[in-house]
Amino acid sequence: MDTQRMGKGMWVVMWILVLGLLTMVFNNLLEAQRNPNASPQSLRNEAISEVLLKRNRYGHYVVTGAINNEPVEFLLDTGATDVSVPEGLANRLGLEKGARARFQTANGSVNGHMTKLDQVRLGDIELEGVRASINPGMSGSSVLLGMSFLKHLEFTQRGDTLILRQYH
Repeated sequence: MDTQRMGKGMWVVMWILVLGLLTMVFNNLLEAQRNPNASPQSLRNEAISEVLLKRNRYGHYVVTGAINNEPVEFLLDTGATDVSVPEGLANRLGLEKGARARFQTANGSVNGHMTKLDQVRLGDIELEGVRASINPGMSGSSVLLGMSFLKHLEFTQRGDTLILRQYH
């Protein structure tokens, strides 16, 4: 009788482990579909730095990069004038709040602050002194990588791949 109970208990433990493993596998697959550029492909030589990005399943370019050497997730947004950082993330990064400003966003007007990012890195592409905004209306921790960064690059889209190029 004790061996039957122990056998049933082992089956329960085995199913819990299988379900936990399947949950981890599917979560990793979903994350890779949301951000296929967690480690973006880069090329660097004396003349150029180049980064290749894959479009995610929703048609966006999401990529892991860094602000002031701290890892962040960027969403490329050519419609954004500046790099836009959610206020919670700006506080964690220790960004200095500059002049108050009013921003027009896709969700309407919002009051925030201007700031300057010492360094923004995307693969082997790096810029210093990038103008940015701190946006209290943004939820989450994704940073909109706007034109204050992108205007310094050449970009070409081929199919589902975006090529960003910085000339030295």
